[in-house]
Amino acid sequence: MLDLNGKVALIMGCGAVAEGWGNGRATAMLMARQGARVFGTDLHLAHAMRTRELIAAEGFDADVLACDSTSAEQVERAVQACLSRHGRIDILVNNVGLSQPGGPIEMDEAVWDAQMQVNLKGAFLACKHVLPIMKTQGGGAIVNIASVAGLRYVGKPQVAYAAAKAGLMHFTRTTAVIHAPDNIRLNCVVPGLMHTPLIEGLAAKYAGGDTEAFIAHRHGQVPMQRMGDGWDTAHAVLFLAADESRYITGTEIVVDGGLVAATR
Repeated sequence: MLDLNGKVALIMGCGAVAEGWGNGRATAMLMARQGARVFGTDLHLAHAMRTRELIAAEGFDADVLACDSTSAEQVERAVQACLSRHGRIDILVNNVGLSQPGGPIEMDEAVWDAQMQVNLKGAFLACKHVLPIMKTQGGGAIVNIASVAGLRYVGKPQVAYAAAKAGLMHFTRTTAVIHAPDNIRLNCVVPGLMHTPLIEGLAAKYAGGDTEAFIAHRHGQVPMQRMGDGWDTAHAVLFLAADESRYITGTEIVVDGGLVAATR
């Protein structure tokens, strides 16, 4: 089940800002465990290298590269590096994202633009360069990491992030229809409130730095009374990337402990 042997997985955003398992790091490890040849990128090479070390400690190989996903030149270089190294790209995971607080009145235009770049344009650029490769190969699977913020207001004023993630979901649906005849599947994983290495940074932005209270509040928001983690996201990504989901395209898997179902 969920065997990725012989497949090459390009994971954009494979690192983590601190020790622990974010969405990208857990996804890279899980895909390596399932037999994929992993090629990962991160804005900070040290973060990607740490993921590579953890994968190597379990006896698997991974290649990593520094890449700013908002740079067309760097994304193209990363895609070509993966192709040169492995000769194909079967799986693309777009995991890059960043949330900044604010509504339209208080948010600077530069912050809005930067949020659109990192949360939406990055996935566009990666797809732009990977889709022709997959089309030539005869197929592939792309999984974009969105957020429940793109579906509901979940308690944080993050209008640009929410708009970008909603856009990412519709970008995914539309592109999935365009490339369905090419046997290329595109889907989204939509994480809810997750306990990842990003949690302290989020607490600084949205809770005055009170991480303990922020964590307790987020646990309480979820019907299951706990946040998820990077592994919950990674397992959903693995399913959508594997052949077992071969007839699934243009849709989303929401991984949120029931948050969206309970939020009007």
